[in-house]
Amino acid sequence: MSLFKSSLVNTLYNQTWPMLVGLFAIMGSQLVDSAFIGQLGTQPLAVLGFTIPVYQLIVGFQVGLGIATTATISTALGANKHSYAKFLGTIVLAIGIASISLLCILLWSYQEQVAYALGANKALLITLRHYWLPWLISCWLGAMLYFGYSICRSHGETLLPGKVMVSTSVLNVILDPLFIFTFDMGLAGAAWATCVSFLIGCIFIFKAILRNQYIVMLCTLDKVKEGVQAILTFTAPAMLGQFIPPISAMIVTVVVASYGDFAIGAWGLANRIEFIAIILILALTMALPPIIGKLKGQNDIEKIYRLVKIAIHFVILIQLILALIILAIANPVAHLLTTETTVATQLQQYLYLVPISYGALGVCMISVSACNAMGLPTAALGISILRLFVCYLPLIWLGSEMFGLTGLFIGATLGNFLSGLSGWLMFVKQYDKLAFSSAKKHIFPSTIILN
Repeated sequence: MSLFKSSLVNTLYNQTWPMLVGLFAIMGSQLVDSAFIGQLGTQPLAVLGFTIPVYQLIVGFQVGLGIATTATISTALGANKHSYAKFLGTIVLAIGIASISLLCILLWSYQEQVAYALGANKALLITLRHYWLPWLISCWLGAMLYFGYSICRSHGETLLPGKVMVSTSVLNVILDPLFIFTFDMGLAGAAWATCVSFLIGCIFIFKAILRNQYIVMLCTLDKVKEGVQAILTFTAPAMLGQFIPPISAMIVTVVVASYGDFAIGAWGLANRIEFIAIILILALTMALPPIIGKLKGQNDIEKIYRLVKIAIHFVILIQLILALIILAIANPVAHLLTTETTVATQLQQYLYLVPISYGALGVCMISVSACNAMGLPTAALGISILRLFVCYLPLIWLGSEMFGLTGLFIGATLGNFLSGLSGWLMFVKQYDKLAFSSAKKHIFPSTIILN
């Protein structure tokens, strides 16, 4: 059955649930990973907290390229350009390997400078040095996996990436205590366990890509230039948009670090919990672009709006339920993840305040994802800039100045609510422009009514 013969709800469900299961496995394994690291003491937790914004920088590269992958390949498939879609997949891999390799080499070369810039003290450097190399290798392997997932999703294949996500996550959880405690590698052992699981995942995903012929050999130089230009048209603004969150995360990390190692440890754990709490949002941002890209390729613009509305209504409802659950279990979860009382107290305070705003954050993230998939990466970049530099960071700074760490949490909550409202309004404005432009191209002009 064709992807679009079923209803929009069924289409969205079929594309989302494998990503949801896979992401849940990944986030769950990361939380278990944090729990193991939490048993090692405050310093390893602090080092973990400092790597989060740097990791988001690496993710910015890979997700920016992944957005270009799904947007260009799915649109080409929607227009029945199957050979061209496979050709684009090959170019994506070439660009991805080169860019992520260069970034990881630079981060290895300037690790101390990066740590100091984020507010780390000299006492953490020894632990950081042991962790940095295996952690960067795991980041590189994770990026390669992500590119593989993106190529599969662009072709409508979400079940395979979901299976690989689950398998690598389960393997990571099994290997964690072995490397951390049995082999006595400590914090570095957690990174090496991730390396092994990601490497095995890469073997499976790329064997499937080659078997299904989702990529082809590069041909003439002219075709390479054409493909690179198509990818970079989406990649440049999308990647800039993905760089904004890690930049803001670095700024927030510096602010949080001023409250001490306990605060940065709690913030690192809070981020891990947040990734799990917004897992539905992340799954939808991965599932929506291929569907929207094909709808755009088929010039079925009105369905895009209805699809995004369905996703947003679902996100708001689920995130409200999750926020109430987190509120009820905040105390035991905080003390389960760390034996440090001060860290647990600050983490618990975060869980009381911030999760209620995750639904609004989801509205903003889906708006960004939809704009990228509609071929409007500059508009998506504008939403990201507005969210972080107008809504989020100013309120975090103001809250911190007025009420300390508690005020910072309050500022994050209010910033998320404001981001959701502004993101939705900007998406509707961009959609109206696209719908008007599409209507003008039809032989029989019609007014698209938004229900």
